[in-house]
Amino acid sequence: MRALKTTLLLTALTLLLLFGGQMLAGQRGMTMALVVAVVMNGTAYFFSDKIALRSSGAQPVTREQSPRLYAVMERLCGKSGLPMPKLYLIPQPAPNAFATGRNPHHASVAVTAGLMELLDDEELEGVIAHELSHVRNYDILTSSIAATVAGAVTWLAYAARWGMILGGVGGSSRSRNGGGLTALLMIILAPFAALLLQLGISRQREYEADASGARLVGHPVGLMRALEKLGAYNKRIPMNISPSTSALCIVAPLAAGQMLAGLFSTHPPLAKRIEALRNMTVTR
Repeated sequence: MRALKTTLLLTALTLLLLFGGQMLAGQRGMTMALVVAVVMNGTAYFFSDKIALRSSGAQPVTREQSPRLYAVMERLCGKSGLPMPKLYLIPQPAPNAFATGRNPHHASVAVTAGLMELLDDEELEGVIAHELSHVRNYDILTSSIAATVAGAVTWLAYAARWGMILGGVGGSSRSRNGGGLTALLMIILAPFAALLLQLGISRQREYEADASGARLVGHPVGLMRALEKLGAYNKRIPMNISPSTSALCIVAPLAAGQMLAGLFSTHPPLAKRIEALRNMTVTR
């Protein structure tokens, strides 16, 4: 059901890009939007992992440096049949983790120093299982596509706004038949609609990674306890990380100026995620 919801949201996001381009600038606008989306998706597909790791300050970690992390990862990779991802440590006190990479053979998992200090082995296993589920479900690729298509919609609206100012969109004949008003509404509403669709996709993938991670471990208890701890600590300890990379984290990191963090968060509320995992315990 969550996979179907993700597919429908991605389809709606793509249609918004195509129809928005056609509405704002006709066939030329739709073609331009397609070209922008292809270029941006290609860039994200090949380089998003490197950008995320670099922006977070992640450093490669060896087995000798973190035998506990390697032991948990190897055990879960053996159970899931996934290849061993590259492991990174982020030297920050805020407890968090994320996975990135375009497919299971080009995946990386990064954890913070704070996470390794805070969690016990069962909780760490739950977090790593969650991140491996993102890898197995190709969520990094899905999220990258959603982000870049939403970015293309926003770019198109920005370009159309300047076109309207300069008389290229919504002027002359388009204004006479009401096209100018329609274009103006698209410029205002399309980026907001794209953002909401992107957030919906991200939230569905978080729920699914929680459920998949719990099934991989065999129970949801460790992940539930980890989410409770991470939520509490990340409300107090800020994390120096870019907004695009924070969307990959297992819990939303604390950042300045989060006035409407709940409404516009890439993550579902932690209480709802924990409740969904608790329901798995009841139904097992």
